Amino acid sequence: MLIVLALPMLVVMAAIKLDSTGSVFFSQPRIGLGGKEFNLLKLRTMVENASNMQVDLESNNEVEGGVLFKIKDDPRITKVGKYLRRYSVDEIPQLINVIKGEMSLVGPRPLTLRDSSKLSPEKFSRYQVLPGITGMWQVYGRSDSSSKQLHLYDRFYINRWSLLLDFTIVIKTVLVVVAGRGAY
Repeated sequence: MLIVLALPMLVVMAAIKLDSTGSVFFSQPRIGLGGKEFNLLKLRTMVENASNMQVDLESNNEVEGGVLFKIKDDPRITKVGKYLRRYSVDEIPQLINVIKGEMSLVGPRPLTLRDSSKLSPEKFSRYQVLPGITGMWQVYGRSDSSSKQLHLYDRFYINRWSLLLDFTIVIKTVLVVVAGRGAY
């Protein structure tokens, strides 16, 4: 997949570079299998100092329950970044995380250190499986999911995992991404 996507990715990377200053890639510590930390790779969709700005924006968090941090019109997102997020193009570098064995194509989404610190211990079951590039909350709610829904989707996935479930999630992911629904 990386070879097929190489040329289009060069065009996307050039657009990121022309749109804003900073690296084309973004790496962030996340919590994965067994609670181990790893660096998740993405294409940069936010301004360079976005993590510093988040502290001032915490009171604007629109996710019920506060585990995730989302704002519909997040001022940190670049013009190009808005489109990359809508169609999940920013997630493509995570195929490298899959190759390294840190992630799977399907599984619970790996949380940031901030978000992981807000989980109650009964929700740590998400660390029993590899995190995924896509998962249930990406196809059934995306950015509109609450913290409670996130946990319910994770628990359902872990308890009912099957190849058919993974296949269904991958197909639904394609449909959601093509429609550009629920991402911000």
